[in-house]
Amino acid sequence: MEDNKFFSKIGGNYLILAIIIILFQILSGMIVRSINPHLLDDALTVTSIGAICNYILPLPIIIYLMRKLDSVEIEKNKLTIKKFLIYVCVTITLMWIGNIIGTIITSLIGGVLQSEIINPVGELINNGGIYVNLLIISIMAPIFEELLFRKLLIDRTIKYGAKVSILLSALLFALFHGNLSQFFYAFLIGGFFAYVYIKTGRLIYTIILHALINFFGSVMSVMFTESANKVMQGVSGAAPTDIAMVAVYALIVVIGIIVGLYTLYKNRNIDLNEDYEGEKIENPARTIFLNVGMVLFILYHIYVILTSLNIISITI
Repeated sequence: MEDNKFFSKIGGNYLILAIIIILFQILSGMIVRSINPHLLDDALTVTSIGAICNYILPLPIIIYLMRKLDSVEIEKNKLTIKKFLIYVCVTITLMWIGNIIGTIITSLIGGVLQSEIINPVGELINNGGIYVNLLIISIMAPIFEELLFRKLLIDRTIKYGAKVSILLSALLFALFHGNLSQFFYAFLIGGFFAYVYIKTGRLIYTIILHALINFFGSVMSVMFTESANKVMQGVSGAAPTDIAMVAVYALIVVIGIIVGLYTLYKNRNIDLNEDYEGEKIENPARTIFLNVGMVLFILYHIYVILTSLNIISITI
């Protein structure tokens, strides 16, 4: 019963976080609109306000809520450069696998609904500009998201074992993105980042991994697309820097996926509870997920995902 209440508090805390973010967004939009409505037509302004509402303002609240739950200090270990580079390759591989799954599923749903499913992050990356992609997506988001979904969450759930912590970190992180396009790769890399944090006890590693993959998927992908378009128009008319950009990007992807797939296959039978066995939970699925806080959190984010697919609509 106590375990069930614990996971209910976890779900409830992250549900409160999601609601607070929405309230901050509504309030900030009203304030900006009262000052100068035209500011909301500027992509940089809207993105900056969104980042403040999503990360900076809610962080003290979720820290306060989570500190009411007991935490466990995870043993700290260092990574070699070789091991870290392998982890980078695994992250790239999981991102691509997740992207492929997400693209296939959203395309199938879009076909059934006879409407295009828009990836909101893709829109942000394409319209935000290089500085928005660099500062917010590649630096700000990784720092705050690793604090929220690795440090605060895993330090409190690790007492139940690494498997439980990894699953919750991956699922909550994926659902929190609020759209199906990102769900699958966020789930995969979120689980892997949780594994890395548990193995090392150092959040800096997952922040750097997160920052690199976001940089790779935003700034570098935009540069690659622009250079690839120029090259496709005719190699003779493309600048050497465009050809080099395409070659470097392609090389990183190929090497990353090869090394990543090999590493995942080699470690396919790894014991996730190798370092933290944790307390035994009777009926784990029911204890972890069938409680008020977790059910409401999951239902709320399923609702958000369905609205992003235009399956249901929000009425105010």
